[in-house]
Amino acid sequence: MAEQISASSAASPAASLTTSMTELPIPSSLKFLMNNLKNIVSTSLTNENYPIWRLQVFKLFSANGFEGYLTGSILPPATEADSQGFRLWKLVDQNLVSALLSTISASVLPYVLSLSTAHEVWITLENRLQPTNRSRVIQLKNELHHIQMKELSMAQYLTQIKALVDNITASGGHIDVEDIILHTLNGLPSIYNPFKSTIRTFQQSISLDTLYSLLCSEEINLQNELQRETLPPSDHTALWTVRSNTAKGRSGSRGRGRGAPFRTNSYGSSFSTVPFAPSSTVQSAPSLNVRTTSPSSVRPICQICGKLGHIALNCWHRCNLQYAPTAPTSNPRAFMTNANSLVISPVTEWVLDSGASSHLTSDANQL
Repeated sequence: MAEQISASSAASPAASLTTSMTELPIPSSLKFLMNNLKNIVSTSLTNENYPIWRLQVFKLFSANGFEGYLTGSILPPATEADSQGFRLWKLVDQNLVSALLSTISASVLPYVLSLSTAHEVWITLENRLQPTNRSRVIQLKNELHHIQMKELSMAQYLTQIKALVDNITASGGHIDVEDIILHTLNGLPSIYNPFKSTIRTFQQSISLDTLYSLLCSEEINLQNELQRETLPPSDHTALWTVRSNTAKGRSGSRGRGRGAPFRTNSYGSSFSTVPFAPSSTVQSAPSLNVRTTSPSSVRPICQICGKLGHIALNCWHRCNLQYAPTAPTSNPRAFMTNANSLVISPVTEWVLDSGASSHLTSDANQL
């Protein structure tokens, strides 16, 4: 008989517990949160990603009506511990604690192992991981004040500004939209000065999203203009004129190009070819022939051996570095042509030739 009484007394608490659990209505929103938490909050909490983790978790709890358990606005009923309201509050709160612990990494988990409610876990994580001190806010605002674009692209520059603003907000600080626009414009290079003047003189207020879109469009326009300015022309054209000189006798003999020596015909006239267009010119231009006439008695003197009848280009000793002339050469001289036999109107300037051993002039006063 005693054994039956003890068995019935032991079965009664289990039966009462089962009856009380079946009587508690589990909210459907709590079932949805527990089933989809890992899919929505896929990143575990670490020391570096607290602002992102906090935003995801708080939005999920708020969407299902449980944000009061985190902030502490929903308190347990002030009735006896065996009341149904208290049991329901404890059921929801402990499920929320389990949900929070499942999203915390192993490095942060020791901070909250000894805590019992969701509000305690939430406040402890906020105090440990969120930098809310005043020096942190001042440092972030100082970085935003001195930010510069420099060599960054517009997307990278705006990303840095957005990161600083988010950190200021997460640290408990506040910054106005007008201040963000001012710091953004001050960090732009001087090429954006017309754009900055337009934004500053705009009468209506402008949002950050609109400003970012305009900045990205302005960057594309400036890059296109810069490419058009730096592109080389399609072809190079050199403008040149030919001075025609009238001389007696047979005129004209085709030159041999750049560096060609003087050629003497039977009339005693020497020809020198002076190329006009550079070698990189696309269109080939005819060479400019300059004709000078010298008396038949004037013979060239070699600048290497000092002998008459040939020039240094045709000298046998031109490539002999050990050669020394036996007799001293004559003093350097410049050849002069007779202006009367050269042209009708005398030419006073020097006529240079890249392949000649000497330069020519028709004015004796320049010697």
